[in-house]
Order: sequence, then structure tokens, then C-alpha cells
Amino acid sequence: MRNKKLFWVLIAIALIATACSGVSPAAVPAEAQEAEAQTSVSEEAANTSVQPADSSTEAETSAETETNANATVVEDAAAEETTEEGATTEESASRVAKNGKPLLDDQPRSPFESYWTTDFSLHTVPYSEIISGGPPRDGIPPIDNPKFISVNEAATWLEDQEPVFVVSINDETKGYPLQILTWHEVANDTVGGEPVTVTFCPLCNSAITFERTLNGTVYDFGVSGKLRNSDLIMWDRQTQSWWQQLTGEAIVGELVGEQLTFVPTRLISFGDFKESFPDAQVLSRDTGFNRPYGRNPYAGYDSSPSPFLFAGQPDPRLEATERVVTVDLNDEFVAYPYEVLAEAHVVADQVGGEDVVVFWQEGTTSALDQSSIADSKDVGAAAVYSPIVDGQKLTFTWDGSNFVDEQTNSRWNLLGEAIEGELAGQQLTPILHANHFWFAWAAFEPDTRIYSP
Repeated sequence: MRNKKLFWVLIAIALIATACSGVSPAAVPAEAQEAEAQTSVSEEAANTSVQPADSSTEAETSAETETNANATVVEDAAAEETTEEGATTEESASRVAKNGKPLLDDQPRSPFESYWTTDFSLHTVPYSEIISGGPPRDGIPPIDNPKFISVNEAATWLEDQEPVFVVSINDETKGYPLQILTWHEVANDTVGGEPVTVTFCPLCNSAITFERTLNGTVYDFGVSGKLRNSDLIMWDRQTQSWWQQLTGEAIVGELVGEQLTFVPTRLISFGDFKESFPDAQVLSRDTGFNRPYGRNPYAGYDSSPSPFLFAGQPDPRLEATERVVTVDLNDEFVAYPYEVLAEAHVVADQVGGEDVVVFWQEGTTSALDQSSIADSKDVGAAAVYSPIVDGQKLTFTWDGSNFVDEQTNSRWNLLGEAIEGELAGQQLTPILHANHFWFAWAAFEPDTRIYSP
């Protein structure tokens, strides 16, 4: 068992190094079985990785970063108590982050790279849980100042069935193809005048968007090269704090305990995207980096029996890489397995005391199956909404091509838009949700309820 686990870890390192270097294999190389060869591959990829032109350089980041721990750390001042005899005793100071989590005192097993100026004395997770993913900081390069093209231009290289991440803010909508994000993991952008960071962790199949503005400061994010529970750890260039991608929480550094704000986002097919947003902009392949966009460097990963670079035991209630759409509402966590959704198409439920409806529709391929994303298996797409429209609760069914409400017989699409009938033009209110592999979500939210009919 130990050798088997080591085998998968070595494969993971090779695949991540591949994403870093831009070489896309059709399958896991046979050399992955040799430990010495794997170490060589990872080191070579890390040493030759391309850095973003406008990212902070090693020389820039070698300067000391002035920290202001008081902004995010609360220290209980040592209290003096007078005893009956007049003696005083001093209570030991306890340190907590802004979110109330205790700051830990453990040290990393080996020093982090010298280019970090992060305040490593401030952290809320054990350093034993943080591991290297292989490439160095920004070895998988984030996209800064992204360029965009029209839907029609994108259609010359993006197939209808390919997955696209959709972000809509203040009447502006942009599409981010996973065939590009898979190679970069982080894109710093502005949508509808709001600075956002669009993120995708291939190892967890987690696509999440956050606001980049925190306490009046706009932060720029990158790929730290570190993982926790197999999930991407981001870093910000302003304070070099480390952020957990799946939760949006700062776990190490000056901003420890701070929380990024989630932006409602949907993961759908490009065909559905261009039908609903024909005038929207699509992230261009002109990123400044030479990558084989459209190829999947993690071929076969979503059929793997074991998650890569995951030290724990996956929650056994579902298969580790089962796709789920998750909802966190009023302190209740619920996961809706894609296998269940594929049978029902529509699920009505209550989460945290509030009504929700989950739509699922076929026609979207996996970004982590075959070497060609366009030729990968159809895993479908899911979205979550409130079923309340103008004070009326709607109940939905699936008619084979669209979602139909029983109250008015109006027809709705996956994006929650009424496209025909009495309610045509109405929009369901999105419920904040995200798509993940089950093992990753459960590692961070173990008390999750799994929906079953």
C-alpha cells in the first residue's frame, strides 16, 4: 500500500511539472514508475519554468515586507492579577487570527524557499499539512492583464462541448475556458469594474472566483507552488500571505485569518455560453506563454482511484473523484453528486432553512479526462438557484431539453433564464455554489450532508 501511494505521488509530481513546462503527454509517462527519474523531471521543469512578465521577480521579493500583524491578529494582552497576598501573576498571552482561529507555534519541517518574505510566524494550519506541488512559486504562471476576444473568434478554436467558467458582474459577462485555466490556475482580472481573481485547481477540479479587493486594497494573486489537501495555495504579491483556494481563507502570513469574498460563478459548456451571451468576451489564448491549450496535462486524472498529493484518507461516502456541486448556506453544507443529478436533472431541496433548486444538463466535457479536452467524456454541468420568483415558489421538471416550471409552464435554461412562456425574461437568483471533486470538498468540510433522493 505504501509503495502504491508513493507511485501515485510520483505520477502527480510529473503531471504538475508537465503543466509547468508546457509539455502535454497523451498519458502518464512510463518513467513515472521510477523514483529517480521522477525527481529529475520535477527539478528540470521547475528550473526551466517561465515566469509571468509582470510578476514580482526574485530580486524584488527579496526585500523585506513590512508587516502589520495588528491588522489581522488579536493578541490578548498579558493580564496581571493581584492575589490576596498582593503578588501578581501574569497569564500567558494567547494569539488568535482575525477569524478567531488560534495561531499555531509549530515550524515547517524544512525552511521554505529564500525568496519568500512571508511572515511565517503567523499561521492557522499546521505546517505539516502544507507540501510542495513540484514547481516553484509561479512556476505555473498566473495570467495578469488578460486579453479577451469575441465569442465568434473563440469559436474558431473552442468546441461547443468544452467547459467554460462564467463570471457576470454589473452587466458585464466574461468566459474563461478551462483549456486555458488548466495551464495557469489563476487569472487576475476586472469584471464589471470589480477586480476579481478567477481560479482553477485541476487536482481538486475546483473552479472559484473571488473579489480581489479586501479592506480597500486590491491584491494580485499567484500560484505558490504549495498544496494542502491537494488543493492550490495561492499567494498575494502585496504581503506574500498564503491563501487556500477552496476556502478563500488566508492561512499563513500577515493577512492570516482574512477571508476573500466569493463571486457567484457557473461552469457550463461553451455552446450554452455563446447562446446566452453572444456579445460576451472570452479569455484569449494570447497569454504571453507558450502552452498547448486544448490539451489536458492531467490525462486520466478524474478516473484515478487515488487523488494526487493527498495525504489523508478520502471520505468514503463517495468515490474520491466523484464530481459534486456544493452549497454552503446558513452554516449547512450540502453536496449534490453528479451521478444523482444526471438521473434527476432537477433536484428541489432545502439548505440552511432556505429553498434551493439544482439544475443539471448534459453536454459539457471533463477538463481532466482525455488528452484532448474536446474529446473527453461528457460529465454535464450543474447550477443552483433560488426557486422563488416574485414571491412565488416554483417547482421544476425536465422536458428533455429544458427545465419547465409547473406553475406557469415557462421554459428555463441551465443559466436560470426563462426563455419561453409567461415568465420569459425572468432570471432565477443564483445561490452561491461550486463544483469540486468530492475528496477535496470533504477534506475541508467533513460535516457535509450528501443529498440522496
